[in-house]
Amino acid sequence: MIRILEKEVADKIAAGEVVDRPLSIVKELVENSIDAGASAITVEIKKGGKTYIRVTDDGSGIEADQVETAFLRHATSKISQARDLESIETLGFRGEALASISAVSRTEIITKPAAAAAGVRLVIEGSHPAEKEMTGCPDGTTIVVRDLFYNTPARQKFMKSDATESSLVIEFVSQIALAYANLKIRLISNGNLLFTTPGRGDRHKNILTVFSREISDDLIPVRAEKDYLSLEGYISGPGQSRATRKHQIFFINGRVVNSKILQKGISQAYSDKLFEGRFPVAFLFLRADPAVLDVNIHPNKREVRFNDEAFVTEFVHHALRQALLSRESIPEVKEKDLFRKEPEPAPEARKTAEAIPAPRPATVPPPAEEQVDIKKLLSTLRQEEEKKEPAIREEVASYQAKKQETGHQKEKPPAKEEPFIGGEKASKKTPRTPAPFDFDELTVTGSIFGTYITAIDETCFYLIDQHAAHERIFFEKLMDQYRNSEKHSQPIMLPIMLNVSYQVAEEHEDWVKALAQMGFSVEEFGPKTYIVKEIPMFMELAEAERFLNDFADSVSDGVKLDNIPAIEKLTMRSCKSAVKAHDYLKDSEIEQLIADLKNCENPFSCPHGRPTFIKMTQYEIEKMFKRV
Repeated sequence: MIRILEKEVADKIAAGEVVDRPLSIVKELVENSIDAGASAITVEIKKGGKTYIRVTDDGSGIEADQVETAFLRHATSKISQARDLESIETLGFRGEALASISAVSRTEIITKPAAAAAGVRLVIEGSHPAEKEMTGCPDGTTIVVRDLFYNTPARQKFMKSDATESSLVIEFVSQIALAYANLKIRLISNGNLLFTTPGRGDRHKNILTVFSREISDDLIPVRAEKDYLSLEGYISGPGQSRATRKHQIFFINGRVVNSKILQKGISQAYSDKLFEGRFPVAFLFLRADPAVLDVNIHPNKREVRFNDEAFVTEFVHHALRQALLSRESIPEVKEKDLFRKEPEPAPEARKTAEAIPAPRPATVPPPAEEQVDIKKLLSTLRQEEEKKEPAIREEVASYQAKKQETGHQKEKPPAKEEPFIGGEKASKKTPRTPAPFDFDELTVTGSIFGTYITAIDETCFYLIDQHAAHERIFFEKLMDQYRNSEKHSQPIMLPIMLNVSYQVAEEHEDWVKALAQMGFSVEEFGPKTYIVKEIPMFMELAEAERFLNDFADSVSDGVKLDNIPAIEKLTMRSCKSAVKAHDYLKDSEIEQLIADLKNCENPFSCPHGRPTFIKMTQYEIEKMFKRV
C-alpha cells in the first residue's frame, strides 16, 4: 500500500538532509544572519553544540506575523521564482534550514525588526509551536537550539564526542571570520570566549586573530581581476608549507567551499616550488558573477560548479604565480633563526613526543583580546581523532627561512572600496598586489665557496645558489625548445654514444621524438645503442652527455611520454646531474647567469623546489650586530 507520510515523519526525514550534526545548525544560522545584513554575530555552544547552540545577530529581524511562516518548509525571503536560481547572491535560499532545525530540536527564536516597537518570542519543539509571546529585545534575531536530536535517538548516537563536534564548529566560525572581515564575530564555547574579531575589514588581522602570527606574518598578498572573476587573498611562500591541505581555505562569493578547481590552480602555481607531499597555506577569496556558477549541487552548499572550470583554474594559477614572483616570496634568514635554539627534550620526553602525532595547526587567540588559548584547546579537542593520523614532519629544508617580519614590511596601502560582482562589498583593507622582483636593482658583490653568488640591493643582502639557478635555467631552456617549433641545435665533432636497456630501446620511438623536440639529433646505432650527432645550442658537451644518460634512466622508471607535464617531470629529474658542481665562475659568467635567471619564468626555485635565492634584510643584520 502506498501512503503519504505524516508531516512529522516527513520533516524528520527532510531534516536529515540538512542537519546531521551541530556544525550544520551553526552554519545555517550564521549564514542566515549574514544574509540578514548583520554587522555583529555571536555564536555560543555548549558540549559541542549537542545541548545548546545560540546565534545572535543585529540584522534585519523578522516581522511578528511572519515568524511562524519562517519555520515552514521551503519558506524563504531570498528567491521567489525559478529564474532566481540563476543569480543567487545570498548564502541561503532553499528555505529548509529553520524547518529542519526545529524538526529535531527544541528551538527558540527572539526577533525584532528595527521599525517594530517590540519583539516576538516563539518556541518550537519537534516542528510544533509550543509558546509565542511579545517581548522586549534589541533589534535583530537570537535563535537558541537545545537538545539536538532529542526526538530521534538513532541520530544522536552517530554524533562524535563533544571535543570533535566543538572543533568542527570552531573551525567553521573561524573561516567565516576570514570571509567576512567587516563583521564583528564572537565565539563562545562552554562559557569561555574564544575570540572576537574587530570587524574593521582587515582580513590579514583576522588571520592573525583566529590562526597564528607564525602563519599570518609570512603570507604573500594576492589580488587579481579578469572578466567575471575577482580574487584576493593570502598565500605562503615556498619556504612555508604543510604536510596536508588543512590550511587551504576557499571562499566563493562569501561561501566557504571545498573546491578541486581552486586546489588544481594552487597545485599548478606551486608545481616546481615545493617538494612532493608538501602543500602551501592559502586563504583565497574568489568573487564571480552568479550567472556563471551553480551553488545548488550539494545539500550543505559546500561545493559549487563553474560553467568554465578550465578558465577559473588558469585564472587562479596565473594570479598566484604572479604573487610568487615578488620579492616577498624569497625565503628570508632572520636573526632568531640563526641564534635561537630550542632546548633539547629529555630522553623520556623525546620518546613520548615521537609516539604522539603532532596536532594539526588550528585557531589561536587574538593578540589584544585573548581570553582562551584556542590552539591549546583545539589540540585537546582533536586528540582523539589525530591519534590515527601520521605525524606532520618538520619543514624539509632548514635554510628555507621565512619572510620578513610584518612590522618591517612596507605598509600596505588601503585599496579603494568597490563592490565585487554579485555580492558583498569589498573590505576596506584589501591585500595589495606585490610588485615583481626587479633583477636590475641587484648589485653582484662576489661569490663564496664556489657555490653561492652574493648580491645586494637597497635593503637586502642575497645569497644565490649558482647550481640551483643553473638548474632552473637549464630546465626552462630545454622546455622552451620542446614547446617551440624552431630548434636551436649545434653539431658535435665526436658523436655521443648512448647505451640504454632493452626496455628503453623497446620504447625508443617516444623518447627519441621527445629528445628531438628539445634539439637533440638521435639515431639508432645498434640493438640498444644510439648515436647523438647534435645537441641544444646552450649545452656543453659534458652537460649533454650527463643529461642524456639520466633521461634514459628516467624513461626506464616507467614515465609515460604522452603529454607536456610528463615531459616536464622527466626533464626535471634529468636536469639534476646536468648542473655544474663547485665551479668558480668568472665575473662575466656570473653576470650571464643572473641575466639568464632574470629571463626565467620562475627564477626563485630550482625545478625540484629548492630556493635559488635567500635574503637577509639590513634590519636583521643590524639586529645581529646589536645596532638596533
